[in-house]
Amino acid sequence: MKKILVSTALLAGVLSYAGGFRVSLQGVKQLAMAHTSAHAEDASVAFFNPAGMSFIPSKLSIVAGGFGASNKVTFQNLNTLQSTHTDNPMGTPLYAAIAYKATSKLSVGFSFTTPFGSTIEWPSDWEGKEMVEKLELKSFYFQPMVSYKFNDWLAFGASYIYARGNVNWDKAVTQFGGELNLDSKASGHGYGFGFYFRPDPKLDVSIAYRSPVDMKAKDGTATFKFPSASIYPLLGLDASTGTDGFSATLPLVEEYTIGLTYKITPKWLISGDFNYHGWSRYSKLTLDFATAPVGNQADPTVSVSPKNFRNSKTVRLGTQYAFTNMIYGRLGAYYDESPYSDDNFIAETPSFNTYVVTGGVGFKLKQFGVDIAGGYAMPQTRNVTNKALGFYGEAKATAFYLGLGLSYNPF
Repeated sequence: MKKILVSTALLAGVLSYAGGFRVSLQGVKQLAMAHTSAHAEDASVAFFNPAGMSFIPSKLSIVAGGFGASNKVTFQNLNTLQSTHTDNPMGTPLYAAIAYKATSKLSVGFSFTTPFGSTIEWPSDWEGKEMVEKLELKSFYFQPMVSYKFNDWLAFGASYIYARGNVNWDKAVTQFGGELNLDSKASGHGYGFGFYFRPDPKLDVSIAYRSPVDMKAKDGTATFKFPSASIYPLLGLDASTGTDGFSATLPLVEEYTIGLTYKITPKWLISGDFNYHGWSRYSKLTLDFATAPVGNQADPTVSVSPKNFRNSKTVRLGTQYAFTNMIYGRLGAYYDESPYSDDNFIAETPSFNTYVVTGGVGFKLKQFGVDIAGGYAMPQTRNVTNKALGFYGEAKATAFYLGLGLSYNPF
């Protein structure tokens, strides 16, 4: 019986973003300042560090916002000089949060974010069609949280993370002239905690940790489409449906963050962040099919795909200047390191060492706030040399982000 070789990089989709591995779009104000974290003006701090809720000036704070995220990846075969680029629709990450001071010491809150997800779409006839034609990714984080303020300068906070996601992936099966669609939902659990310090009215310090989350996909559906009905019995499939089941466990990795904000003058502040992502635990991905022979002779229904990811870092620097008590200008820049080398590049979840510049403005109207931000990414060209997939060439990308955020701090 012939075996179908399945590139299981697809299910990284539950945890990654096409063209940028970690989607840093959880606060419009934060994005304008390079997505730095040590800002406790409103409930948007909740995702970054639950302890920051204790330092929000108002007793109740509500925020919500969204982004338009656009990216394009281009791959060129350096032997044939054939160039292919993606035709990706715009992604729309969202966030919302609420924080409330139940007592002078205790704050509670809730954060909803979409920290991973996008869609990448390659032409159906491109040379990497056996790896991916289209990959649609979505994820949702639900985080109830609590913070306790020990004194005027120190608070500790913790959150529970419930994560849900899904992936829909199309690829070619050229061995039989067919197509394969993989559709799966996944869920997982994790936690976060952090300390927030204000040792001086001019200085904020945020130290936070977000745990790994193992996303478990138990009831995935694989749909095969072949030109001849005689192929389905060879794969142990019913020709009338062409479907099979599969399962997998998908690791979302841990993240450590240290952030600082310093007020140089009453109107001018600067912020810096250092993020460390523990991607080395994502060394491989195992996809377990019910009947389809996707693996080797020892485990014919099990496909194991090496990932060889490594830990990565992000360095961020941002600033804000208050032109008046109502108008604020913001700028920032950061460097985001790819979690894999050129010889492990995958077309399903392309990632680059990337420089990003950001900016925006904010308006305060009594209890209401409106924030606008944008970012332009400059991914560095990659010399693709993936021997395992037989994938060689040059990869480039561009990306930009626009965001609108609203805040309400009534008392």
